[in-house]
Parts: sequence; C-alpha cells; structure tokens
Amino acid sequence: MAYALHFTGAMLACWLIAQVLARSTWTWRSPGVAILCWQAIGLGAGLSAMGMPIALGLAPYQLGTGSALLALARDLWHSTLPAGLGVVHLGLVGVGFGIGAVLLTTTVRSIHGTVRAQRRHRELLTLVARRDPAVPGALVLDHPSAAAYCLPGVRPRVVVSAGALDLLDPAELEAVLAHERAHAQERHDLVLLPFTALCRALPWLRWVRQAHERVGLLVEMRADDKARELHADAPLAGALRRFAAAGDRIHPAGTLGLGDRDLDVRMQRLLVTGRPPRLLGAAALAVTSTAAYLPIGLFLS
Repeated sequence: MAYALHFTGAMLACWLIAQVLARSTWTWRSPGVAILCWQAIGLGAGLSAMGMPIALGLAPYQLGTGSALLALARDLWHSTLPAGLGVVHLGLVGVGFGIGAVLLTTTVRSIHGTVRAQRRHRELLTLVARRDPAVPGALVLDHPSAAAYCLPGVRPRVVVSAGALDLLDPAELEAVLAHERAHAQERHDLVLLPFTALCRALPWLRWVRQAHERVGLLVEMRADDKARELHADAPLAGALRRFAAAGDRIHPAGTLGLGDRDLDVRMQRLLVTGRPPRLLGAAALAVTSTAAYLPIGLFLS
C-alpha cells in the first residue's frame, strides 16, 4: 500500500507542477528548459498512472514494485501465489499494464499517422514545389497564401510559399528560414510527439491538453530563439507581424510552421525579453526531474 501511495503522490506532484508551470512566465524566457520540464512531467505522469494499480495489486508482497513484479512472475510460473493475493490483485496489475499498453499503442499510432502524412506531403512537394536561387536550401510552393514551414524527417524540407516571398523583405525571409531550419535540426516534431500521443490517449484530462498546447508554443519560441541568434530580433518580429496580418495561412498536417501558434505573444516576446533567468530555470528543471525520477525509482526498487 505504501508504494501505491508513493505513486499517487508522484501523480499529484506532476499535476501540481504542471499547473504552476502553465502559469509561469519564465518559461517564455527559457523555452528549452521549460520543454525539458514538461517532458519530465509527462514521463512522471505516465509512469505513475501505470504504477498506481500495479503497486496496489502487488501490495501483498510488501516489496518494491520491480522486485514484486519479478516475484509475481516467478510465482505464476510455478502456479503458487502468496496468501492474500487474489483475483482482484491480479486484475489491478492487469489494469496497470493495460494503461501502459494504451499509452504505447497510442504513441505508435501517432508516429505512424505523422510519418504517413509527412510521406504524402513529401511526394506532393516533389510534384508541385520548385527550387529558387533567391531562396537557397528551401522549396518554393506556388501558392498565394502565406506559408513557411518545416517538413521534418531524416531528410527535412523547408518550404515557403510564393505568397510569403511577396510578403517578406530579404532580412525577414532569412530569419524565417533560420526559424524553420531550427525545427529541423532540433527535431521538434519528436519533442511534440509524446504529448500528441498523451493527448489522444487521455483527451478528457484538461492539463494533458494544456501541456500539449504549451509545449507546441514553447517549441515555436525555441525556434524563434535559434533564429535570433543569427539575426536581430526585429526581422523575425516583423515577419511574425506580417504573417499575423496576412490571416490566410497554410499549415499542412505533419509540419511545423512559422505561423502556427500565438503570433502576437511570440512577437511581443521577441521585442521585450532579455537573457533567460538561468538559476530559476535550473531550479524548475530540478523539481520536475524529481517528479519524473520518483516513479522510475519506485519501479526499480
């Protein structure tokens, strides 16, 4: 029972930290650290959701969760169970592994759906996109709407539309291309994937949906930061302003685009934020890493 309470406490800690993190403003100044924090929370929540019923089912062993699982496997192999361990306990263990199976299946389905959408779009680009000497390293899509996005993968593609080329000046275009290359280099699609899967597996949990939205925004802010390391803040902020005013924007499935999320917030951030508060970000990372480590330690004990 004590281990089940520990898993319950870990889940509660993840929920509380998620609420605090969602309301914190330092995350805008340190998006890379904030993304790691959200990943730690997601890992801790998933393991705790599995661990609670498993620990309850294994309570008669009075051992750590990992040791008790090994003991249960050994007893089932020899068709001998300890006194006090009945059908209800075995059912709880099954529920825990069922939760894990749902999370794993949802993740695999999300990966498959994303890869399939990216493959279809890559084939479409082969037919309709073109190279342009004025936009080196990118494909140009002849479409009047504003679009600038990264198609991630082993061989990523950066795509801009003819409408975006008409909209942006040369400095703004360079900043936008740097933003999209940052998505490709840091594989932000893989950062978002676990949260997409968790959101599909647990759509009724508001904080899970909130985590997905927050990480999506933080990924864009992280790419903004990588772009302004190479360019001044003003060109990227100007590009965001133009995209916000354009209204009609393209966002194909499976891609990461400049104009996907909260353009006004990101534009304001570029113009007013300074250096990130490293000590505060490190403290937050330490707390959330602890939230992830606790259920892992309980499984391994």
